[in-house]
Amino acid sequence: MGSEPAGPALISVVTTVKNEEPNLPRLLDSLSGQEPPFEVIVVDALSRDRTFAIAEAWAREHPGLGRAVRRFGSRGIGRNEGARLARGDYLAFVDGDCVADSRWLHELREGFRTSDVVAGETVSLGKSQYVQLGRVELFQEGSDVTFPSCNLGYRRRLFETLGGFDPRFITAEDIDLNLRAVRAGARLLGRPTAIVYHQMRPNVARFLVQAYWNGYGRKQLTEKHGSLWGNYRVRRLLETQRSPIAMLRLLAALGGYTSRVLTGSGRRLSEPVPVALPPAA
Repeated sequence: MGSEPAGPALISVVTTVKNEEPNLPRLLDSLSGQEPPFEVIVVDALSRDRTFAIAEAWAREHPGLGRAVRRFGSRGIGRNEGARLARGDYLAFVDGDCVADSRWLHELREGFRTSDVVAGETVSLGKSQYVQLGRVELFQEGSDVTFPSCNLGYRRRLFETLGGFDPRFITAEDIDLNLRAVRAGARLLGRPTAIVYHQMRPNVARFLVQAYWNGYGRKQLTEKHGSLWGNYRVRRLLETQRSPIAMLRLLAALGGYTSRVLTGSGRRLSEPVPVALPPAA
C-alpha cells in the first residue's frame, strides 16, 4: 500500500501515440495546466503524420516538463519506454486521443496517498450508441482489473517490480498488468474524480475492428493466466449489453478470440515474461 508523500509527488505522465495529429494537441493542452510537479513523456511509434513534430514542439515550449521520443512497437513497449525514462516516483498513463480534466493529476496524487494503483474515471465521447456501452468487466480477487491504461496510475516501484507491461500483448496489456498487481497483493483504487475524456471510434467499422482486437487480447489473457471465464459476470453482461451494437461488439470480440485460438501461436504466453524494462543508458 502507498504511503502519504511528505510533499507534492512528482508524477510522470506517459502517453504512447501513433498518427494522432488531430488529437495530440488537445491532450497536451489539457496537461499543461495540471497541478505540479509533473512531467510529460510522449512515446511515438513512428507516426506517418505530424504527431512527433507536435510532441517535439510542445517539449521545446515546455523545457524540463516535456519530452518526445520515438520507439516502435506495441503499446506495452512504448509505455515501458516512457516509464524507463521517467523521473517521478509515480506514473500516470493516458492515451493520445484523450483530454484530461483540469484536476486529473491532483486527484490521482490524492489517490496515491492510500494505494499504489489508482484508476480514474474514463468518460467516453462520441455517438450515443457507442458511449452507452460499458467495459466487459473481469474480476480478480474482488477487484475489477479492466480499468484501462488511458487513465491509470502506478507507483513506479510496484510497476518495476511487476516488470511493467507485457510487450507481447496486442491488446489487454493493461488488464494483464492490473491482474498481476492484484495477485501480488496491491489494492486497485478506483477514483472517479480523476477524469479523462476519451474519444470513441468515429464509425461502426473502426469500432468493430477495435472490438475484434479486444477479443484477441482476452484470449491472450487466458493463454498466460489460464481460464478466466469464472471471473466474468456473464449474467450482468447479458443484462446490460442487449442493444444491436452491443451484440455486434460481442460477435466481433468473439471473432478475435477465435482467431487467436486458431493460430495456435499464443502458447508462448505461458512462458516467463521477457525483461520488459531495460536499464536506462
